[in-house]
Amino acid sequence: MNYQHKHSVGKCSSEKYSITKTDLNKKIINSSIAPAVSGLYEWSEQQLHEELRLDVDGRYPQMIASGTVNINQALIVHWIANLTLISQDTWSGIIKNQYGQAFPYTNVRIEVTRELFPGQHTAKIIFFAGGDSDRTRLFRYKSPFFHPLELEFDTEEGTVPVTTFETHSLDNRPAFLPNETLSISEIFKRAGFDVKISTGNNTVPQADTGVDKKWSYQELHDAMQVYWSHFDNKPQWAIWTFFAASESMEDGHQLGGIMFDDIGPNHRQGTAIFNNSFISDPAPSDINDSNAWTKRMRFWCAIHELGHTFNLAHSWQKHLGNPWIPPNGDLKSEPEALSFMNYPFNQAFNRNPKNFFEKFEYRFSDQELLFMRHAPEKFIQMGNSNWFEDHAFEQKKDQANSQFKLELKVNRENALFQFQEPVTGYLKLTNVSNEPQLVKEKILSDLNGMTVIIKKDEKHTQQLLPYAKYCRKLEKKIIMPGDSIYESIFLSVGKNGWLIDDPGHYTIQAIIQINGENIRSNPLKIRVTPPTGYDQEYLAQDFFSDDVGRILAFDGSRFLKSGNNILHEVTEKLSDRAVSLHAHIALARPLSYNYKIMNFERKAEDLSSQITILPAQPEEARNHFAAALTERQQLAAQTLSHVDYKEYMESYSNFLSNLGEDKEAARIQSVLYHTLSERNVLDRVLHDIKNRQAYYEEKL
Repeated sequence: MNYQHKHSVGKCSSEKYSITKTDLNKKIINSSIAPAVSGLYEWSEQQLHEELRLDVDGRYPQMIASGTVNINQALIVHWIANLTLISQDTWSGIIKNQYGQAFPYTNVRIEVTRELFPGQHTAKIIFFAGGDSDRTRLFRYKSPFFHPLELEFDTEEGTVPVTTFETHSLDNRPAFLPNETLSISEIFKRAGFDVKISTGNNTVPQADTGVDKKWSYQELHDAMQVYWSHFDNKPQWAIWTFFAASESMEDGHQLGGIMFDDIGPNHRQGTAIFNNSFISDPAPSDINDSNAWTKRMRFWCAIHELGHTFNLAHSWQKHLGNPWIPPNGDLKSEPEALSFMNYPFNQAFNRNPKNFFEKFEYRFSDQELLFMRHAPEKFIQMGNSNWFEDHAFEQKKDQANSQFKLELKVNRENALFQFQEPVTGYLKLTNVSNEPQLVKEKILSDLNGMTVIIKKDEKHTQQLLPYAKYCRKLEKKIIMPGDSIYESIFLSVGKNGWLIDDPGHYTIQAIIQINGENIRSNPLKIRVTPPTGYDQEYLAQDFFSDDVGRILAFDGSRFLKSGNNILHEVTEKLSDRAVSLHAHIALARPLSYNYKIMNFERKAEDLSSQITILPAQPEEARNHFAAALTERQQLAAQTLSHVDYKEYMESYSNFLSNLGEDKEAARIQSVLYHTLSERNVLDRVLHDIKNRQAYYEEKL
């Protein structure tokens, strides 16, 4: 227990403490002898404006200074330094991080002149380059807060928002926790923000949920645009929080709250709390006040989702998390953090919220506070950097006790891809425990239940967002000890655009959740080679489009004609490149069967007239299948992945069998068998191919 906790509950001065030198410094700085000096300082001269954020006393001091240099409101550099107290009101530190233009200074010394009234404080900063004093600024104190913040709380009709909580209303709490009424605004003030509450206070009609009376993410986004009094499609220090009675359409009772706003040009502006979701489930039988338990869950959930709008990841997901490198070293996951960004029912607390709340102090972790107060503004400010951009990778080193191992691989000796070659890998999930394990049957096919992050060297990290969601019947599958399941994964493009398009080095990682545990794959490193000539560079301008991306992701379309035209051109001009095989497959499959297209120009009353049947074109489909699959079998198996190559060859055989060509269908399976046997695939896969070949032969 540190000094701050003992002091906050009013222990008498005669009680003996064990106080370290650091604690003693905090005690002196935090005492009532002199006002705190932490906060925002400014210096200006003509078009040049500089800010200093000093974080050495007050609530949760981080012993950090950060600053910005701006010319005409454009950021030139952002710097961060760890500080050491060298004498009263004087600190020195090494500048650990820089963003923006090169900053020639390596060290900083800060001397504060502390006045009776905080507004009169000044801070002299001396910057050093190579040990020599080179630059001095005298900053004036502006605010005890590091950033502004405006909150607006709106509600669905018939819903009461929970924006405050009485800390002693439940016995399930730390013994040293002060007895106070905490508000959402106070939590963020303690985090370092000058909080203002907007006067919007709108009531959102339940009718906005539509016929199903449930909120979709798009409906939430639309409601935010309509009812948030300060909505604007630009970065601003402002958040809309919506307390809903109705459930989420996507996740129903299981979704307590969400930072839903990743639609449109400006992310991280809106959150929704679903009051009648699982966060309002009955309290455990030994809790003294069930109503207070529910109120605490709603209060915690609201602040948790608000934390995401600051670009904070979950405590155990810092490998995706804050988009920066902290000044004290690598970003570390905090699975046991007693933070708003953790889950009370996480495995670290034996999945029992009581264990979490018995120690929870209603705060963010130091690592999170460091980010919220001192990271470059664009990473934090709502509506600025996108959610899941600039997130760092961390290979988890402590999965030895996990029951599963997840691997992300490609079917080639060296992870080298040609320019424009779509990157298809495969996932392998292995039961590494000594007992059979039960998982969802399609767990590796569900990209919506998986996080896949892709980072090109020197560029922002992005999340692969699938084009479609699939509503499948929930089936379970048993994986025996030592056994594995496999699935291909198309990595190049999603609904947020092409993620692998330029030459260079990329790192890719996948994360799935099984029984509440996050299973992380290895970071897969690949390289994309430069284009080989003018034709490829020229075609790339049209190839990396949304239409082509969708066609490749869905294995073809007869509706997206412009994209098909580009793929035809690829097969003609780049026939020697791996990308041509992907193009042939995407052109073949929709031609192999009668294809339905909805004609939206016809009258809606006559549904039958809206559907046009495009007849199959078997000869053209056959030509594309052959060019993709059997003319260069080894290249096809490599670039399409073993999993997809097998599936495509099965489709090709079925197509031929439906034409009455069972002998040719059997031959295709024979080609598949020999191709994959040369690539050392599993015996059970080869056995399945032999059975399929025999099936076609028996039909002759």
